[in-house]
Amino acid sequence: MTTAQYGAITVEPFGDSAAMVTIPHPHQSARRAGIIAFRDRFLAHRPHGVLDVVSGLESLLIEFDPLRIALEHVAYAARLVAQWAPSPAEDLPGARSVRTFAIPVVFDEETGPDLASVAEELGCTPTDVVEAIAQSTLTISLLGAAMAPMMGGLEVPRPLRRRAEPRTDVVPGSVMLAGTDAIIQPFPGPTGWRVVGRTPHTIVDISRPEPVSFAPGDVVRFVPVTPDAVAAREAGFLLPEKEPT
Repeated sequence: MTTAQYGAITVEPFGDSAAMVTIPHPHQSARRAGIIAFRDRFLAHRPHGVLDVVSGLESLLIEFDPLRIALEHVAYAARLVAQWAPSPAEDLPGARSVRTFAIPVVFDEETGPDLASVAEELGCTPTDVVEAIAQSTLTISLLGAAMAPMMGGLEVPRPLRRRAEPRTDVVPGSVMLAGTDAIIQPFPGPTGWRVVGRTPHTIVDISRPEPVSFAPGDVVRFVPVTPDAVAAREAGFLLPEKEPT
């Protein structure tokens, strides 16, 4: 176990060609922020023989070629990186800059069929739920199935249950909630998450050189808009906010 700026990390074997990195911190927010910070630093200093890293909400799987590098060397490199690990906001040579997204979302009965049930579960009104979502600053924890961005930081009174009966075909752009996390559906498909709204933007486009809008560590705000406002604007592929010049 190695101590870093966000606490201690553990590195454990995961089969014969991977290692699992975790942060045994008592607070979930610290574990999630810490693993994102570690991932960015590790990618900026990727050791020879490391094939890929796979992000989890609170873990990082390091896959390597055992013919080119030994598990012990991967673990040693991970511990060295952890000792240097910066805060997510620190500028690092070779590291990707954190981007901010303001995502327009329509919240109504059509786009958010679970909005009313979420409000009932929380003991408030649908308007209160939308306000809570809009006031939340969320951070991309990982890209899940079909590159769906899973983000933490939803400011609700208590974690939300998933649906007892999953939906079979959710529209792309659907904004969905579960626990204290949010996710956006990139393509049509099933889900057990609670659908509360929809953005008109495309977030995954395989025809683009960089097909995914987000990366782990990016910051997201949801901005409520009306259907008329959506109809009057050209949505297209979602891009980050421009930095002030």
